[in-house]
Amino acid sequence: MKINWTITKKRGNFRPTLNYKITLEAFEKKLAVNAVSIKSTIPAVPDPHQGFCLPGTNERSPQWKGSNCHYLSVPYFKKGEASGFIRLPFRESREYPEVTASFQTLRDAYETVVRQAYGHGPLNLTDELEMSQGTKQEIAATITAATLFNNFAAPQAMEIRQ
Repeated sequence: MKINWTITKKRGNFRPTLNYKITLEAFEKKLAVNAVSIKSTIPAVPDPHQGFCLPGTNERSPQWKGSNCHYLSVPYFKKGEASGFIRLPFRESREYPEVTASFQTLRDAYETVVRQAYGHGPLNLTDELEMSQGTKQEIAATITAATLFNNFAAPQAMEIRQ
């Protein structure tokens, strides 16, 4: 699995945005692994439709506590790719360590599931059964008589036709 992300922010009171893409590798798709979801530590901003946050409002208010967090998911194995967009809270520090930590947590949870699935190795089983000896012994006399009859009757039938 590869996770790529970019955090961008315009100059001014604009909120930063996180764009990410998660891509499964070919061998992961072949394992048919469940999609894994985690609750990240990336806080959800109030009024996420607004691309800006003015000083003293929402996350720039001293009373704001980011209690709700976003969920991150690995894509469904048949699709193999997912992308997302998250509006991040405005921060004077311009640091977002929870983004890296959340993607690492997602990766670790997914790798656990991949290891479990990989442990279920392939199977190619071929077998056969024949008629049991008991049945063969029970019908042997009938089969022998029919075979003898067919062997002796067939030449006589040919003579009669000619």
